[in-house]
Amino acid sequence: MKTETTNNNHRLGWKLAWVAVAMFAFGYLMVPLYDAFCELTGLNGKVGRSELAEVTSFDTDPTRDITIEFLAVRNQSMSWKFEPAATKLSVHPGATYTAYYKVKNLSAGQMVGQAVPSISPVSAAPYFKKIECFCFNEQTLAGGEERAMPVRFVVSPDLPKHLSTISLSYTFFDITEKAKQQGRS
Repeated sequence: MKTETTNNNHRLGWKLAWVAVAMFAFGYLMVPLYDAFCELTGLNGKVGRSELAEVTSFDTDPTRDITIEFLAVRNQSMSWKFEPAATKLSVHPGATYTAYYKVKNLSAGQMVGQAVPSISPVSAAPYFKKIECFCFNEQTLAGGEERAMPVRFVVSPDLPKHLSTISLSYTFFDITEKAKQQGRS
């Protein structure tokens, strides 16, 4: 009787261990899967890079004004100052514009940051086409270094008429340790 109970306990222990391993693997894979899904669908306002040829085929609509609001958020672990050079810009759909964000590393040492974009309302994300953006690459700043970082974009003329304001927000995350581990810093 004791050996049967012991065997059952061992089997249950192994099953629970496998469940724990599967849950860890699932949790580990969720972030890249979620990011890929959001890039593909525009969910959560995430948008990827648009090719210049794709957006230069747009006709400019000078009769329509869209307000673009620029927001900047810094993760608490970032010792950087991060802000848009201008908080708003009025644009015409189909025309190419460049906006700038200012960043300064307030620490004494080199840091690596990654900006994650978000567009609101989410329904506007597929119509906001970024051609060039600091969010496409990691940003490495030496201690005390400051820089102006461009975002070149076009709002598609196909943007639904009821949308007149789009908010572009970036959150900067400190990835210095990750970059060091991967030999990039």
